[in-house]
Amino acid sequence: MKYLLHLFLLVSIASCAQDKQPLLGDTEFQKKMNADFKDATKSPLKDKDRKAFKGLDFFKFDSTYVVNATLIRTPEEKPFQMKTTTERKPVYVKYGVISFELKGEIHQLNIYKNLELMTQDGYKDYLFLPFLDLTNGDTTYGGGRYVEGRIPSNDKLVIDFNTAYNPYCAYNEKYSCPIVPRENYLDIKVEAGVKTFAKH
Repeated sequence: MKYLLHLFLLVSIASCAQDKQPLLGDTEFQKKMNADFKDATKSPLKDKDRKAFKGLDFFKFDSTYVVNATLIRTPEEKPFQMKTTTERKPVYVKYGVISFELKGEIHQLNIYKNLELMTQDGYKDYLFLPFLDLTNGDTTYGGGRYVEGRIPSNDKLVIDFNTAYNPYCAYNEKYSCPIVPRENYLDIKVEAGVKTFAKH
């Protein structure tokens, strides 16, 4: 009887090991995103999409898209209600303008702070960088993508577009997502980060 019980346990363990697929992704960022999207407690995916989920589609990591930006703070900016995909209007403030070189040209983007989020633990120095580029509606989500940052101690900020991700409403319309301001448009292809999502 003990032998049969051990045999059953071994078969069960082997079966579980086969069911548990290794996390897809070439970088820690990609692996973490895939893990979160597979996790029912964190995933923005609809149930049917999550059950069929194998992994997000990413561009290959490219160090070209890790840029050293100069931050020019804009302390006189007034808070404003950022438009979203729903009636919700969270309050942001333009924290500054970042300037950086990419593909031989100098680009500028506005970077923001969410005034409600900054009151939460761990988000006091959080910066929000939404952007549009020439891949939108083609290889990436049509509404643009987001990159996160932290307030630096000086005027230098590293922006890694390889960590660009889609708003949650790209996966599920129940979410309310900030709409990327038109002025945050890059007239180039940013072939880095998360690609568009094919819903089931």
